[in-house]
Amino acid sequence: MKQQFQNWPEGYRTRTVPVIRGEYLVSSDPELVLSTVLGSCVSVCLYDPACRIGGMNHYLLADARDGEATSLKYGANAMELLINHLLKSGASRSTLQAKVFGGSRMSGRFGDIGPKNAEFALRYLRAEDFPVRAQDLGGTDARRINFHPVTGKVRIIHVSGAMDAAIVAPPPPPPPPRSAKPDAVTLF
Repeated sequence: MKQQFQNWPEGYRTRTVPVIRGEYLVSSDPELVLSTVLGSCVSVCLYDPACRIGGMNHYLLADARDGEATSLKYGANAMELLINHLLKSGASRSTLQAKVFGGSRMSGRFGDIGPKNAEFALRYLRAEDFPVRAQDLGGTDARRINFHPVTGKVRIIHVSGAMDAAIVAPPPPPPPPRSAKPDAVTLF
């Protein structure tokens, strides 16, 4: 499926590939757009403008629990794998740049997950000396991120009220009352 993205360089014909939770993808294909939907999760988009290659990850939690440290759903592993794949594909560590998205507070019950994910991403990128060229973190909105890995361009679509819609949904109606008599018929 080909799509044309508004405000992207003239003549770009693109196809969109999803990056789902716990995954990452690297590409130097000029017709490819990486896309994900984020709530409390975070995506780090790293790209090398000189080599024209980039990638996106999508992690669920900042810190690993015991015995799960190798899972891509955790920030440290998702970052290491993305960086290593970029370097193996020809990117230069010294010219990699970052854009960071997500980390919303999507539920009162798990309110600190999104902010912790965002804090982890920024702390990690700072420690590794990757400049953050753009960020859209926090808040209560879900986001759709479309990232062009060759140019580093990003399109963000906020989905306002995603949490409110889930909370406001009315409860299902109660079942009709049963008659005490086994042969009775209940009319609606």
